[in-house]
Amino acid sequence: MSARVAWISRTPVKALALEHLQEAELGEGGVEGDRHFYLVGEAGRLISNKDFPAFQLIHAAYDEEREALTFTLTDGRQVTGTVERGEEVETTFHKRQRSARLVLGPWGDALSELAGERLRLVEPSTSGVDRGRNGVATVLATASLGALGEVLGVDTVDGRRFRMNFGVEGLEAHEEDSWIGRRVQIGAAVVIPNGNVGRCVVTTQNPDTAVSDLDTLKGLAAYRRDIETTEPLPFGVHAAVAQAGRVRVGDPVALVRTGV
Repeated sequence: MSARVAWISRTPVKALALEHLQEAELGEGGVEGDRHFYLVGEAGRLISNKDFPAFQLIHAAYDEEREALTFTLTDGRQVTGTVERGEEVETTFHKRQRSARLVLGPWGDALSELAGERLRLVEPSTSGVDRGRNGVATVLATASLGALGEVLGVDTVDGRRFRMNFGVEGLEAHEEDSWIGRRVQIGAAVVIPNGNVGRCVVTTQNPDTAVSDLDTLKGLAAYRRDIETTEPLPFGVHAAVAQAGRVRVGDPVALVRTGV
């Protein structure tokens, strides 16, 4: 079986629920519309699902052309409006400083009410992906989920726990590790994986309930702790985009052969 794209996912607002697409444009900034906004606390620190697990149950939809942003809360209420931009602020994004523009509107207030503390929605000049342009797209072999499930003694491991842009079926478990530093064709795009994606407590959380109900980190430590890796407890890879292009579910995925 040749390797194929099994899923494409993104979230317009980092830390909120993933949306799954049948096709997407993959460019130098990543999947179009992915992590367009992120959340910060009063002091400007990035807010993640480690802080508020239940945020991954809130869905966001952003129409970039109309600049219309809608949050659908867990009780079904919708918070919607047109994005207006305020002052530029300095934020702390995984211990690095990053400038972003405040987003004026009802969304920060709605999440602040749920969180019990003041949060602000911001828009960076590029996107809110974790590793910048060297890691704008993330890729995981679906067989890697099976390998982790075997270690944990469960039938299936939900890929949404890992919040990856692309799942790839038809590979051996963790075959994506061997792609680091090589060119990989995904649909009409070409990516270059630059490192492993190290894992944190967010992956223990059930994406349907936000409850920590599976010790993914213990499982990864059991068989992935001592391998050579760019980040600890690796699961999947992050990549730069060498050639922009359209990617669809079912598209072929393959190493780009050189010197032929």
